[in-house]
Amino acid sequence: MRLYKSIKFVIVDSVIDRIDQLRTLPTLRQLRYLVAIAEYKHFGRAAEACFATQSTLSAGLQELENLLDVKLVERSKRRVMLTPLGEEMVARARVVLRGAEDIAELAHASKEPLSGSLRLGVIPTIGPYLLPRVLPPLRKRYPDLRLYLREDLTARLLDALGDGEIDVALIALPFPTDELEVRELGDDPFLLVCSSDDPLATAKAMELEHLPDERLLLLDEGHCLREHAMTACRLEPSRHRDDFRATSLPTLVQMVANRLGITLLPRMAVDAGLLAGTDLIARPLAKTTPARRIALVWRKTTPRSVEFNLLADLLDRLARTAKAGSDQRP
Repeated sequence: MRLYKSIKFVIVDSVIDRIDQLRTLPTLRQLRYLVAIAEYKHFGRAAEACFATQSTLSAGLQELENLLDVKLVERSKRRVMLTPLGEEMVARARVVLRGAEDIAELAHASKEPLSGSLRLGVIPTIGPYLLPRVLPPLRKRYPDLRLYLREDLTARLLDALGDGEIDVALIALPFPTDELEVRELGDDPFLLVCSSDDPLATAKAMELEHLPDERLLLLDEGHCLREHAMTACRLEPSRHRDDFRATSLPTLVQMVANRLGITLLPRMAVDAGLLAGTDLIARPLAKTTPARRIALVWRKTTPRSVEFNLLADLLDRLARTAKAGSDQRP
């Protein structure tokens, strides 16, 4: 009997200790406030992002610091800084918040695929040319899907994907994607674009080695299309003009239209009407046409991989339908 009572007391004490430990755990709300402060470095903007008042956010942060008995944020009238411990806490808080979101998303995805919120990142050399053709039928088929778009350069999109700021990204390969799930949607060939009175306008298929180096215009550094064109067409870094650079495809088109040189454009953009209103001509490149590869990527840890594979199937099918339609136009 004494042994039984001793065991009973040990178990009770263990449960009580466990409850006490649970009482010291931060809440998701407190962690969200901390992450917002780290992102905005401003209490007012952080509170707005969390749909809270500034006093509520300040109180939540104070509760977190009191709970953990540490200093996480340095405040002054001029600036907001995280302590070294605060920086480390933020990194761990992001993981916790992402895990909590995954739990909610897993439950939601089990009820109905491609419904609710979906944050899609897309690069500027794909978004304006593919999305207008595929989004209307996508919305029609999945009316409960709330799609939020974010356009940015590939590197920043993949950072946002890793941080859980977006759910999935539409990018072009090659690009380092070692820690991501990748679904390739097909190739997007490069076309040679020049003015109608350019001697190259009459060429049916330009050989890569015959490209006039001194006249070739490309996007500025940081745009993956620049690297894709150079890689796919086996161009050396010196084999293009370095004194003229554009940050968007429309600007690049205007530079060529003003007889500043020639360029390489993805067929997707040309088929979408990028050259409309100009006298520019698009010509294929050689027999083994160089191309970039369009892909949908997401985190390997996401619970929504079934949904994203379904989305990839739909985008692939819709893109092929749109391409077939453009091929049939005179």
